[in-house]
Amino acid sequence: MGQGNRRRELLREQLAPDGAVLLTVECQQGVVGSDSALPELAAVARSSGALHNVARLVAAAHEADVQVLHAVAERRPDGRGANHNARLFRAAARLPVQQHTGSTAVRIAAPIEVAEQDLVVRRLHGLSPIAGTDVDPLLRNLGCRTLVVTGVSANVAVPNAVFDAVNLGYTVVVPADAIAGVPADYTPAMIRNTLALVATIATTDDVLGCWKAPRRAAPGVSRA
Repeated sequence: MGQGNRRRELLREQLAPDGAVLLTVECQQGVVGSDSALPELAAVARSSGALHNVARLVAAAHEADVQVLHAVAERRPDGRGANHNARLFRAAARLPVQQHTGSTAVRIAAPIEVAEQDLVVRRLHGLSPIAGTDVDPLLRNLGCRTLVVTGVSANVAVPNAVFDAVNLGYTVVVPADAIAGVPADYTPAMIRNTLALVATIATTDDVLGCWKAPRRAAPGVSRA
């Protein structure tokens, strides 16, 4: 078996639907939507095709019975419990669009569709979609072995998620064309020099090829 075939077979084993979970990171309207607090990041996420690819992966996961988990970053209007110990947090608190709990800013952004069986985990603190949240116990209860990490940003939250998942014992797959950061050329450098050392790097089409399944009635969808 050639190296390419071995790689595809390994990826297929890692992405077996009974042991894989798809994680979307901060794919919310206030981050990647048209009224984003971070318009440069939102523009890159859309122009690069990353957000579209996240939507493709979510749709394929629904078809293949792969669990989808959406990680959302929020802030109480009074700021209680939010971090203030880094420049990033202080800058975020001054942005014109706030990720307030219950607001449209924390709803999952189009074109991603949220199905009834999806899980949404919301955090009020920190940088990581995993550390200090319900994500790890939920993944263990779901029998997750491989976490597919998508979303934004390649600067902070995505590498946080990858490192935390690896430290917790999960295998991580990163579809390189389904994450985005700023500037645009930072993302491939981060993938090549950092994420590739700890995760399996694939493409959206690679993952979709592993999740091909007969079509069935689509579940009801809504916006989280």
